[in-house]
Amino acid sequence: MSDAAKKKTGKGELRETIVIIVQALLIALVFRTFAFEPFSIPTASMQSNLLIGDYILSSKYSYGYSRYSLPYSEVPWNGRIFGSSPERGDVAVFRPVPQRDNYVKRVIGLPGDRIQMIDGTLNINGEEVPRELVGEDIDRDSSGLDLPVQLYRETLPNGVSYVVQEVSDNAQFDNTSVYTVPPGHYFMMGDNRDRSLDSRSLTAVGYVPFENFVGKAEWRFFSINDNIPPWQIWRWPGNVRFDRMFTSVYE
Repeated sequence: MSDAAKKKTGKGELRETIVIIVQALLIALVFRTFAFEPFSIPTASMQSNLLIGDYILSSKYSYGYSRYSLPYSEVPWNGRIFGSSPERGDVAVFRPVPQRDNYVKRVIGLPGDRIQMIDGTLNINGEEVPRELVGEDIDRDSSGLDLPVQLYRETLPNGVSYVVQEVSDNAQFDNTSVYTVPPGHYFMMGDNRDRSLDSRSLTAVGYVPFENFVGKAEWRFFSINDNIPPWQIWRWPGNVRFDRMFTSVYE
């Protein structure tokens, strides 16, 4: 083959490689924008259901699309299209009104609901939500502080059941006034009740407009101890939690 032919072949292969890379990037962008978006769990607020160092996939199509579920929330667009409303018990990614960071919490209150905490027990519309003591554990937060916790299985009025953690029944948000959820808004709480900043703090999180939902948490696809960056592959042995990978958030 002549030098000119080799040069032409080389240019063709380079062009083909560039096309493949661009196509792959476009597919990844479309997938992230309209299908699933990955998020990491950096805090203890959803333990023991979502651990610090878990990586989850959030489905965009479950709740439809708004400017908060797109890559650029500064887009001048209000409202939401397609999808359905969140259900009580969903674990959802959302953007609190006063903040710019994404949060992951559980949907507890629907529009019009009355929510109250009494001695650590959740009450919805004047009815106590059943909780059953199922064990004890040691909970570690993102600063490495260990505290003993009691584990309760909580069952919402629609039958959704999950485990919550309580350090005590007399912490800051264990006894509250009644929260009345405004129309078009939702009340979000962490499963780690005494280590979660959520809708119980009206100034920090408050009621979450439906528009501010990013997506529904669906799957854990990776998990590693102590928030170790996943690209540090040399630290994987002994730190990757293989038993949590590729599991449903609702198991």
